Amino acid sequence: MPKLKTNKSAAKRFKVTKTGKLKKRSARRGHILGKMSRKAKRNLRRSTYVASTDAKQIRRMLPYG
Repeated sequence: MPKLKTNKSAAKRFKVTKTGKLKKRSARRGHILGKMSRKAKRNLRRSTYVASTDAKQIRRMLPYG
């Protein structure tokens, strides 16, 4: 069986935890942060887990993750 290619853009954005969950960085952190409240920006610093509806597609992109 041939090797499967990892989607490199997905590999840079998602990490697989020891329990098998997919971890991601919060969105809306790129620019135009001046109008956001301090509390909102602070909460976006934390990483979150990928929703179960999207996890199947991402796992297909990370065959060895």
